[in-house]
Amino acid sequence: MSTAPNLELVVSSLSLDSTLQELPLQNFQIESSCVGKEVIQIFEGNPLLPGVILTQDGQFFGMISRRRFLEHMSRPYGLDLFLKRPLYALYDFAHINVLVFAGDKPIVEAAKQTLQRSPEFLHEPLVVQLAPQDYQLLSVHQLFIAQSHIQELATRLLQEQTRAQMIQTEKMASLGQMVAGVAHEINNPVNFISGNLGYLSNYSQDLFELLAAYQAELPQPSKKIETLVKDIELEFLLEDMPQVIDSMKLGAERLKKIVGGLRNFSHMDEANRRPIDLHECIDSTLLILNNRLKAGIEIIKDYGDLPEVGCYSGQLSQVFMNILSNAIDALMEQVEVRKASGSGSSTSPWQPEIKVITELCVPELPIDANQEIKPDRWVSIRIVDNGPGIPEDIQDRIFETFFTTKPVGKGTGLGLAISYQIVTEKHNGKLNLHSQLGEGTEFQILLPLV
Repeated sequence: MSTAPNLELVVSSLSLDSTLQELPLQNFQIESSCVGKEVIQIFEGNPLLPGVILTQDGQFFGMISRRRFLEHMSRPYGLDLFLKRPLYALYDFAHINVLVFAGDKPIVEAAKQTLQRSPEFLHEPLVVQLAPQDYQLLSVHQLFIAQSHIQELATRLLQEQTRAQMIQTEKMASLGQMVAGVAHEINNPVNFISGNLGYLSNYSQDLFELLAAYQAELPQPSKKIETLVKDIELEFLLEDMPQVIDSMKLGAERLKKIVGGLRNFSHMDEANRRPIDLHECIDSTLLILNNRLKAGIEIIKDYGDLPEVGCYSGQLSQVFMNILSNAIDALMEQVEVRKASGSGSSTSPWQPEIKVITELCVPELPIDANQEIKPDRWVSIRIVDNGPGIPEDIQDRIFETFFTTKPVGKGTGLGLAISYQIVTEKHNGKLNLHSQLGEGTEFQILLPLV
């Protein structure tokens, strides 16, 4: 018989997905042909043993708990009937349906099934099968202690997740307010510059015409004027100044777009949905990320004909920001790997790219009877990269809070979790992941068109 490890030490090391084989199990087996007297001696020597496992020719036969064994022995004539007779006689008379679990059964699931038993058999020990002929006993008391510890862990983790999400939400709200303030401060001088560039263009054109009239009226200028014309390179100035003004106009227009993107991104705390142009929302996000895209990442847009969609624009911008940022990180990591391996210098170099594809669709989604919104059409936004892809064994965890594959200090594990919550809970949509190792990753955002 094996000695069970200390329960407190075992329980303190459990995790949410711990299994029965991690608990203190008791291994005591006895042939069913043995007499009841031997079991009494065993129980007297081992007061914590919850029962015995019966075998027949080395094979599992059944289980008799301490409680049921002593109960039948204490009945009238119990000692006379079972003390000197084989154990299978008592087993035939007193046996119940024994719960037999595999060793890799999660503790939470085993506790749930145990609680579904009849109250009469609730405290009967469980049999845990670790190998084909390796059966051990588990006290229900120990199972419930382990379950209680796991519930405490789950509650603590939920509180941490809630706290982290609240902090992240507050940060995003504060960022939104700050961005809105910065955008407002930038917008005023930008509008001032943009508005005056038109006047500057007209004034300069008037001056050019006046200068041309002077040249026509005074074909022979003085030496002082000739020297000045030469010093300021008048011919080049007349040719270049309109181009300078045009480039200033382009710069002002770009600043206005950036400010518009910042203002769109700042709507984090909006209380109501409003119809938005998704393409404008995506373009605003790409504009904010433009500095990171200068590293050589090509953006390919394949925009379909979409109507305006009722959304929380700031929150949806955050989703686009998180997914696009992850795609950029993956591509930049791939660039560094290829540089280190020398594969980036081949005759047909790999071009990092992100495709953004939008369209109306009728996806084959499972029908949820509890879903209030059942649209006929959906808007699909697919963000596809040709990066390294995501390993299949972690794809199911990609939307978990705190799960990240990035090094410590570079990833919080909140971006995709919050994005999933925004799409599914705030917009009644779907956020799907398709990824193949070595080929790339695709995130598909589906929004109901209602």
